[in-house]
Amino acid sequence: MTEAEIEVLIEKCAERAAEKALLKIGLSDESAYDDVRELRGLLEAWRDTKKTVGQTIARWVTTAILVALAASAYMKVK
Repeated sequence: MTEAEIEVLIEKCAERAAEKALLKIGLSDESAYDDVRELRGLLEAWRDTKKTVGQTIARWVTTAILVALAASAYMKVK
């Protein structure tokens, strides 16, 4: 076999394996593209939500610390 023939054979095998894998996970139909796009959108929304929750918790903790410091300073002055 020539190198070109081997490459064609490998490419055909790879395509068949990819088609089989997509069929196995249910992404072989015409709506698969839309399904993957929707999943990516959901993942992006999930990541944004996690980031926002983390920022909100950090703000709450910072505010609580500052309130505690202000209360402590007020008690010492009083």
